[in-house]
Amino acid sequence: MELGDVLYESGARLRHVYFPTTSVVSLLNVMENGSSAEIAIVGNEGILGISLFMGGETTPSRALVQCAGEGFRLKAQLLKDEFNRAGPLLRLLLRYTQALITQMAQTAVCNRHHSVDQQFCRWLLLSLDRLASKQIPMTQQLIADMLGVRREGVNEAAGRLQAVGLIRYQRGIITVLDRQGLEARSCECYRVVKAEFDRLLPYAIP
Repeated sequence: MELGDVLYESGARLRHVYFPTTSVVSLLNVMENGSSAEIAIVGNEGILGISLFMGGETTPSRALVQCAGEGFRLKAQLLKDEFNRAGPLLRLLLRYTQALITQMAQTAVCNRHHSVDQQFCRWLLLSLDRLASKQIPMTQQLIADMLGVRREGVNEAAGRLQAVGLIRYQRGIITVLDRQGLEARSCECYRVVKAEFDRLLPYAIP
């Protein structure tokens, strides 16, 4: 999965589901005028295409590769067949869906009530949780598109975080230098989302 690849478009029939392993994918809602905002990110903890087993064949969001890497692709019908067996996979997918809905809801609240700095910190932390590296290849314009804010706002936020030694940003690469500092500067939205994922998706699913 290359940076910027679109795995599926809004309204398109889903023929596959995707399980990112080393990549991170953004779910974006796209407006009629072409503007967009991220509603969730999916990495090695999740699956892309939940509408297939939630009763629909399409989704209103676009799936865009945010961080290049690899993943697995599975034919939609195979997943639906296994889901309908009502076994362990069904329970696991429903738990993941609940966690993803929490992330979407918290993202909406965060975008409405918190500063660009706090949103940026939340976004960085959620991305870090899904990557093996402390480096995130990402342009300021792409971050602005994800957050639904102006590029100038992201530039100022990144400058402030860099000035206090939390990140280093150069040549399209964000390197996190102080994760604890980012967590302290972030709003409660990151902690709410992480707690829900940890509660619903422990390593050992009973």
